Amino acid sequence: MKRLFYLWPFLLAFNTANADIYKYTDSNGVTTYTNIKPEGKSKAELIISGPKMAEPPPPAKEKKSTAKTPSPADFPKVDNQTQNQRDQKRRELLMNELSQEKQALDNARLLYEEAQNTPEVYRGANGKTFRNVAKYEEKLRVIEAEIQAHERNIELLNKELNL
Repeated sequence: MKRLFYLWPFLLAFNTANADIYKYTDSNGVTTYTNIKPEGKSKAELIISGPKMAEPPPPAKEKKSTAKTPSPADFPKVDNQTQNQRDQKRRELLMNELSQEKQALDNARLLYEEAQNTPEVYRGANGKTFRNVAKYEEKLRVIEAEIQAHERNIELLNKELNL
């Protein structure tokens, strides 16, 4: 049984090579695994079967045409003035969001400075004051992550606005 346990990785390797695996026991009781079908062995058992025919190659990817395809006749269209109004409204919204992100970044930086100057402390049972360094560092890490998120948002908004 132990031999069978150690043979399974090899059997799986043979399977990846697309081969059939046969198992049979000879007259002495020895179990044999092989990828060649044994001749005259009526009790040969097919364990793993490989594919019978080669798989066709994947179809070639079609290159996208650079020519514009015309829109269907019933496709909704807007005139240039309406589209310009929509673009301007979108730009205003993005500018408002950018100013809010900048304000939030400034607030987060102020909070970080304040947190740096305010260590976390606790009082022990005997009345002594101790610093809680782990809590202090965790508080700073959370604020740093918030600062990085605001900086990333500002970067993406500037990219969207082409600034």
